[in-house]
Amino acid sequence: MDYGKYLYQQQKKQDKSRSHSKAGQLKELKIKTVRIGDHDLEIKINHAREFLEEGNKVQFTLQFKGREMAHLELGREIFIKIKKALVDCCKVERDAKMEGRRMTLVLQPDSKGGGGASSSAAPAKPAVKPATGALRSTGSAPAGSSLGIKAPQPVTAGS
Repeated sequence: MDYGKYLYQQQKKQDKSRSHSKAGQLKELKIKTVRIGDHDLEIKINHAREFLEEGNKVQFTLQFKGREMAHLELGREIFIKIKKALVDCCKVERDAKMEGRRMTLVLQPDSKGGGGASSSAAPAKPAVKPATGALRSTGSAPAGSSLGIKAPQPVTAGS
C-alpha cells in the first residue's frame, strides 16, 4: 500500500470523527454597557438559550465604561437577571468575576439527560409555592396567632 494513500485515509477518518462529535464550544455574548435595555437583554438571553440547547458553553462579557466602574452592583444585577432567566437550561460554571473593566459570567448547559428532566422540574417549583400559600390560607387560626398577636376586634355600630 502507498504510504501517502494510507495517510490520506487516516486524515479522512479523523475528519469524519470530528464532524460527528459535537464538542461544546464557548460562545461569547458581549454586553457593552450596564445601561442595556430590558428588551436588548432579553434578546441576548434568548441567543444564550439557543447556544446552551445546542450544547455550547456561553460566556457573558459586560464592559464597563467611564464612571460605570463605580457601580459594579449594576453589573451584578444584570448577571442575576441572566441567571434567573436561564436557570432551567444551564448551570453556572464561573460566577461573575471582574477582569479589569470587564465582568464575565460563564454558563454551561445541563447534562444531555438532564435537559428533559430540568424542563419537567421547572414546573414543579411553581407548584410548591401555591401549596405553601394554601397551607396559610386553610389554617383556622387567624394570621399572627402563633406569634402572640391578637386579632383586631370588630367595630360595632353601637359604640
